[in-house]
Amino acid sequence: MSFTLPENIVRPRLRLLPECYTELITLDPNTSVSRNFIRCLAISGAIRTVKNGNRRLIDFDDLLRYLGEDSTTTEQPEVIGQIRKVR
Repeated sequence: MSFTLPENIVRPRLRLLPECYTELITLDPNTSVSRNFIRCLAISGAIRTVKNGNRRLIDFDDLLRYLGEDSTTTEQPEVIGQIRKVR
């Protein structure tokens, strides 16, 4: 008895950190993204990961989506002359 996924379900590309970094270098050899940056994104929850024992499997597609986002649209301009709300 074998289990097969339905055809409409997209299988995520889960990679360990070194594999994720190697694939990123293959796509863009001149990238400035480091292994440590990817690790910090995974730990902070900015990209999706799956914990497997002591290892973290990184969703490679989510990493590419994160790196492709325009970060200038998410930042809010600093208001001068008003008391800011403490978070």
